[in-house]
Amino acid sequence: MPLVNLRDQALRRSPNDLIRHLDTFELDLEFSAGVWFFSPPDSRFHGKYKPDLDLEHRLEIAAGLADYGLSGMEAHYPNEVNEDNIEIWRQFTRDTGIRLITVIPLLFYDADFEFGSLSNPLTQPRRKAIERVQRSLALAKELDADFSVVWAGIDGYKNPFGIDLAAMRQRFAEGLAEAMDAVPGVRIAFEPKPYEPRGRILYGLTPEGVLLGHQVEAMLQAEENKALLAEGHKLFCMNPEIGHLMMGFEDLPYALSWPLSEGRLAHTHWNSQPLGNYDQDLNVGVISPEQLEAGLLHSQDARLHRLFRH
Repeated sequence: MPLVNLRDQALRRSPNDLIRHLDTFELDLEFSAGVWFFSPPDSRFHGKYKPDLDLEHRLEIAAGLADYGLSGMEAHYPNEVNEDNIEIWRQFTRDTGIRLITVIPLLFYDADFEFGSLSNPLTQPRRKAIERVQRSLALAKELDADFSVVWAGIDGYKNPFGIDLAAMRQRFAEGLAEAMDAVPGVRIAFEPKPYEPRGRILYGLTPEGVLLGHQVEAMLQAEENKALLAEGHKLFCMNPEIGHLMMGFEDLPYALSWPLSEGRLAHTHWNSQPLGNYDQDLNVGVISPEQLEAGLLHSQDARLHRLFRH
């Protein structure tokens, strides 16, 4: 799959041109879903209410949603998509037309990441994290996915004492750049979240994610990556989740305007959430529907091509 051209997102219209555009545009929504959605998750408060489903059964359910608009799937590497089950994914795509649009490196679950993944000060677990990102990007390329979502859930801190915060951020950015140069031409879509599971997560707000994009792209050295950047493409893009924005007391249209203004909005995860609070993953529009409408109106100028619903 060729790199999706996001450059028109940064187009600035005059007030009159924008009004004409608002009167004539049609927002073409395509929906994707994480494969984790189709099997009960772990909870620290209660046992699972339904039995676990293997990959084949999850994809069988997903296939039944194609007629209702499901056109993409998302999966983590190596627990949900990997070298051993890649043919299952390929057959699913052939049978249904539903693509695997992102291969997400699992950087937050392993015990090795107790002190962080890409930001870890210890050489061995950090190397494991970098190699996992590299392999996720390579698998995304092999499967014609559009990007790899990266979430820094375990990279952060609770106690701010005794931590070199600048060094943590530097290690994280350098690790991403190293992985992207090892598999050039594949886009990363970064997903900020202010807290959970860490008390404070690195690059937890939307503008911080945009700043990280500038930092990482400035480090890229692979000729293919440099050529794409020279053409005006962004390789380090954003995957904002609406609930995470609300956890950080962000305003939805203003937050989306940050990546949009630079052509960095690769994908979005949509749900709803009370301001602050724990990550509730409520259905789209249940809370603050005016934020939903304002965000969609703002995003229409971006050729926003995919939405995700939990």
